[in-house]
Amino acid sequence: MSVLPEERKNEILKELNKKGKVKVIDLVEQFNVSEETIRRDLMILEEKGLLKKVYGGAIKTVYQNEEPPFMQRTTVNQEAKVKIGKKAMDQISNGDVIAIDVGTTMLEFAQCIENKKDITILTNSLPVSSLLTESLNQNKFTGQILLLGGIVDPKQQSMSGSITEQLLSQFNVDKAFISAGGVSAQNGVSNYHFHETLVSRKMVEVSKQVILLTDYSKIGVDTFCKVCSLEKVDAIVCDHSFPEEWKEHSILKEIEWIQAN
Repeated sequence: MSVLPEERKNEILKELNKKGKVKVIDLVEQFNVSEETIRRDLMILEEKGLLKKVYGGAIKTVYQNEEPPFMQRTTVNQEAKVKIGKKAMDQISNGDVIAIDVGTTMLEFAQCIENKKDITILTNSLPVSSLLTESLNQNKFTGQILLLGGIVDPKQQSMSGSITEQLLSQFNVDKAFISAGGVSAQNGVSNYHFHETLVSRKMVEVSKQVILLTDYSKIGVDTFCKVCSLEKVDAIVCDHSFPEEWKEHSILKEIEWIQAN
């Protein structure tokens, strides 16, 4: 199995999320690389707080029920997130009212928004609103930005709570761009943080179209809080082709799968 280093790390994380642990000897056989290469991959992933190395392999970190702080995640799978952001930008039309939830993938998506006219962007992400404000000042696009108020989570740099949800209820949104901690055929879209999940759930509720942005390491993974079933998702933008294991679920074939090359 010949894959690029970043793809290999993504697959290691996916395996870890499924089983809770991975063994060096199994990964060597799976990827047909040396033990040194796998140990180096595990070391890099441990430095990013995504796993804990143990004798002969690695286990999930203490973050198994919550994800690392926002700044700690900004460089994880960054290349995939950039590709996803660029591809997702094509889904925005002039005049759209869009909602963008939180996460590092959404930050890359926001970075890519340009050459759009008269768009209105609602977000509960502090970094996304800051970046988009700068883009607006630089005339990369025209329109307005509405930062949804609420309780500030300093670690995840997000806004949430009943105020945030009530504000969202006041708008008719064309497209909601949502992120995920995990995406599975059985349990749909899920995330780590309860209050952020409620805001994302409200975005899904008030939007005419739901577009999920996710890198492939999240596919097949279930996290703490359920955002919505996949039946409520209209399109998925991912850095990988449609999952083989999903092809047996006829209803999932109705989702528009947009591969970010």
